[in-house]
Amino acid sequence: MEKITEGILWYVVFLLSATFHEFSHSMAAFKLGDSTAYDGGHVTLNPVPHIKREPFGTVVVPIFSYLAAGWMIGWASAPYNFKWALEYPKRSAIMSLAGPASNFFLILFAALLIHLGIWLGIFEAPDKITISHIVSASQEGIFTSAATLISILFSLNLILFFFNLIPLPPLDGSGILPLYLKDDTARRYLSFIRNPAFSIVGLLIAWKLFDLIYFHIHLTAINLLYPGMSYH
Repeated sequence: MEKITEGILWYVVFLLSATFHEFSHSMAAFKLGDSTAYDGGHVTLNPVPHIKREPFGTVVVPIFSYLAAGWMIGWASAPYNFKWALEYPKRSAIMSLAGPASNFFLILFAALLIHLGIWLGIFEAPDKITISHIVSASQEGIFTSAATLISILFSLNLILFFFNLIPLPPLDGSGILPLYLKDDTARRYLSFIRNPAFSIVGLLIAWKLFDLIYFHIHLTAINLLYPGMSYH
C-alpha cells in the first residue's frame, strides 16, 4: 500500500512538473511572437491538453519507469512554428531555455518548503537519503506524506532540469545553443539537428551519460540543501 501511495505522489508531481515545463515553453514562445502553442491550447497549467498531445510520454513511460526503477521519467511536448524559430533563432533558444528554467524554479520552491518546514519544526534532515526521501517529518500523519511529496518535487525536477540541459537533440539543451551562435550559423544548426534520427541517437547517448552522472548530481544537491551534513 505504501508503494502505491508513493507511486501516486510521484505521478502527481510528474504531471505538475511536466505541465509547468511545457506551459513555460509555450508561454515563452507566445510572448516572443509564436502563437502556435497558444492557438493549440497549450499555454495552460491544465495537464489534459499535454496528456492528449503525448499520452505515451505522460502516462505509459512514467508508470513503467516507476514500476521498473522506483522513480519516474517521461516527457511532454509543445508545438511551435519551425519557420519562426529559423527567423528568430535567439527567441527560439529562449523558448527552449524556459522549460529547464521552470524545473529550476520548482527545485528552489521545494528547497524553500523544506527549510520553512524545518524552521517550523515539522520537518528535519533525515539520517539517510533516497530519491524519494530527502526530508523527514518530525511527527507521523499528514506531514509524512507532505515530506515525501516535497522530496519527490525536489528530486524529480532535479532530474528534469539536468537531463533537459544535455545539449543533444531532442533535449532542450540542444535548442539553447543558438543563444551563442550567429544567426546564420544558428539557422543551419537548427535545420541540421531536426533530423529525427539524431533525436533517437541523442536520447540514447543522453540517457547513458545521465545514468553515469545523476547520482553525483543528486548527492551534491542534497549537500547544498543541508550544508555541513556531508551525506555520501
